[in-house]
Amino acid sequence: MATPEPIPSELIQKEIYSVWAIPPDEVVTRIKKLMEGLRAEFEGPQFEPHITVVGAISLTPEDAVKKLKTACEGLKAYDVTVDRVAIGTFFYQCVYLLIHPTNQVVEASSHCCEHFGYNSSTPYMPHLSILYSDLTEDEKKKAQEKANILDDSLSGLTFPITRLALYKTDTEDKTLKSWEKIAECSLDPK
Repeated sequence: MATPEPIPSELIQKEIYSVWAIPPDEVVTRIKKLMEGLRAEFEGPQFEPHITVVGAISLTPEDAVKKLKTACEGLKAYDVTVDRVAIGTFFYQCVYLLIHPTNQVVEASSHCCEHFGYNSSTPYMPHLSILYSDLTEDEKKKAQEKANILDDSLSGLTFPITRLALYKTDTEDKTLKSWEKIAECSLDPK
C-alpha cells in the first residue's frame, strides 16, 4: 500500500488565534458583572474576561495547539495588578483595565510571543478589556465613569494568572460569535 503524500502546507487551512491569560474564577465572576453593567448601557458583544498575551496570529490548528503547550512549559504562574480603568482608541480596546506592566507580566508575553513567532508592531500594553465597542470619546468617558461606579475598588486589584488559553479569534468578526476556546494549559506554580 502506498504511503499517502503529505498535504502541502499552503493547502492546510489556517485560522487566527490569540493566547489569553485567564483570571481566577472569582475575578472572572466579578469582571463579568462589570461587563454586563457596561453592555446594558453601551451595548457591545459578550466575551470572556482575559488579558491578551499573544495577539492575533495566523496558524494551522495543530501548530497553534503545539505552540501553546511548548510556551506553557517552564512558564511560571504570575501575579497581575490593575492600575486603573482606561479608554482606548479602537473597538477591541474601547474600555479596559490597564494592567501594571511588571517584569513578570511583560516577560510572560515575550516568552509566549517568541514560541509563537509573533512580532508586534507596538510595545506590549497588558490590559483586560471590559467593553468592545465603537463609541465616541464622550461615550467612552461615560463608560469609564460608569465602570468606576459599578466597581469602585478595581485599582490595585491583584490576582494570580495560573492558566493560559488558546482562542480562535477572527478579528474581522465583531459579533465575536466565531470566537472559541481551543485549548487551555496550567502554568507551573510560582
